[in-house]
Amino acid sequence: MIKSFFLKSLLGLLALIFIVAIGVFIFIKTAPQFGAAPSGQHLAEIKKSPNYLKDKFVNIQETILEYSFSNSVKVMKAYNKAKNTAPKSAINTKFDQQKPAVSDSSIRVTWYGHSAILLEFTGKRIFLDPMLGDYAAPVPFFGQRFQNEPAIEIESVGKLDAVIFSHDHYDHLDYPTVKAIHEQVGHFFVPLGLGAHLKSWGVPANKITELDWWQSATLGDLTFTAAPARHFSGRSINDSNKTLWASWVINSPEHNLYFSGDGGYGSHFKEIGKRLGPFEFAMMECGQYNELWNQIHMMPEETVQASLDLNAKSMMPIHWGAFTLAPHAWTDPAERVKAAADQNGLQLVTPEIGQSFMFPEVTPMTTWWREVD
Repeated sequence: MIKSFFLKSLLGLLALIFIVAIGVFIFIKTAPQFGAAPSGQHLAEIKKSPNYLKDKFVNIQETILEYSFSNSVKVMKAYNKAKNTAPKSAINTKFDQQKPAVSDSSIRVTWYGHSAILLEFTGKRIFLDPMLGDYAAPVPFFGQRFQNEPAIEIESVGKLDAVIFSHDHYDHLDYPTVKAIHEQVGHFFVPLGLGAHLKSWGVPANKITELDWWQSATLGDLTFTAAPARHFSGRSINDSNKTLWASWVINSPEHNLYFSGDGGYGSHFKEIGKRLGPFEFAMMECGQYNELWNQIHMMPEETVQASLDLNAKSMMPIHWGAFTLAPHAWTDPAERVKAAADQNGLQLVTPEIGQSFMFPEVTPMTTWWREVD
């Protein structure tokens, strides 16, 4: 009888696991937020890229992502030891403050937290990685945005001439944001393959330009160039590295800007600086790092070194201040990058979230994070 009870219990458990697995599979295949992988003629064109090898995109520098059980245990231990990973109180943002008027020769910059940045210049409004949603995850259980007061209002973004995405991870490419703004976006500029996600969400193909590394496209007086980054991509369990990741150079007759997207430190920064620099303003990843994944995210000191490699005159640290996606104190990126920038004589730009400023006339160097509980 006992043996029969255990056998029935085991069969019941296996049946439950099977049902759950089927449910997860159906959810991943049907939920729109997962997007879509390139296929058909689109995939055939992508495969012509020199950066696409053995059915996936690869980095210039060898980059190993460790998914072993032992490494997973180390990651869990790191999170268990982590302290002060999120602010205890709301961050006082500047979204409700009056914006300075846009001039002919300056750039109005507005940081929305993390890597979301609105640039307004040459009569154009360009939004970089506009992740404005509440969760950096496919389901609302993980990656919740820090509380902001006032909060981001997607409806207030207004008409955009262009949106640029660096890669397809949830903290950069956000389904709710794309659905909310795509009809008021003139054009999307993205790395190879990422257009498949956008098209599955209702963005017309003629509004999407996909670029490989070192390829460029123009919009009026602006030139957008996709440049290398050391990272990876994927939104589901079977689409790893099926779309490309990139950093971006944004050039006008008067300005030359760099946007890092995500990625670890590598030799590509010097190559970008040599081929497309120098840069007067670089927006550089600085956050969500750990020694366990140091090949795909930079430490703050590496962020400063990468800026020097690029030959950047000034640098704004991004990829922090909005989500807890790594086991470090939420203020650690700002403190460490400030110390490294001061030591190396690099001009640091640290606006408050929601603050609009005119570059190069104004370069905010605040320590606003020290005032948040």
